[in-house]
Formats: sequence, C-alpha cells, structure tokens
Amino acid sequence: MSDSDLINLYSGRILELATSIPHTDRLDAPDASVKRRSPLCGSTVTVDIKLTDGRISEFGQDVKACALGQAAASVVGAHIIGLNRGEIETARDELLAMLKADGPVPAAPFDGLEVLMPARDFKNRHASIMLSLEALAQAMNEAENSACA
Repeated sequence: MSDSDLINLYSGRILELATSIPHTDRLDAPDASVKRRSPLCGSTVTVDIKLTDGRISEFGQDVKACALGQAAASVVGAHIIGLNRGEIETARDELLAMLKADGPVPAAPFDGLEVLMPARDFKNRHASIMLSLEALAQAMNEAENSACA
C-alpha cells in the first residue's frame, strides 16, 4: 500500500465520521449486548440494544477500532434507532457485497457507508468495517431469542 493509497483511503469525511460516533454511552440493562472483534487488526465493537415491538428503541456502542471501523459505526449508529432485524441484516449483507463483490452502496438509511467504498481494495480492512452491523445482527438475534424463551 503506497502513501497515496493510504491518504485516499483515510479521507477527510472518514476521519470526520470517526470523530463523531453517536450513542457512545453503554445501556444499563440491555436486552442484548454483543462484542465483536476483528482478529486481523484487533478492532472491537460492543453494542447494547433494547427492543420495543421488534425494533431497536435504545442503542449504545463502545467502538475501539481503526478510523474505517469507527466511520462505519458512526454511520450505523446515526440511523439504527427504529430498525428491525431484517433491515439490519439487509444492511450488513449489502455492505459486505459492496466491499467484497463490487456491489452497490447499501440502501438508505445506510447509504452514507458509500464513504467506505475506497476500502474495497483493502481486504485487510473489511472485517473492521463490518463489526458494527455484524454485532447488531447478532444482538438482534439474541434479544429476540431471549424474549421468546
């Protein structure tokens, strides 16, 4: 990776998003809490959710990731309240397709993830970018399963 590749990858918008992550307070009594870690770089994201009628009503996150993982968590966190499991899984799958299969940018409200399109060429960064949506999908599954138990 050349210096110019790194400069292009870590654009001003990515760095701006990385410094403005919403919902950084953890929840006191979440319906589910999931921590995901990227083994390649050590980035971690922990998400806490509360559900009301199958939709996220409260959300908290602790993000210890590279700027790309932070930017993804910022975009996701800005739009996560009110979404259901299917919407989260769709966003996760669309982001993965964008990164790995030259798929389109995820649909609204996650179209802001377009800022991460330059990371397609940097496979070692994909796991960090995916952490937030993967943790949320797992948390939704756990919260729904515990509600049914």
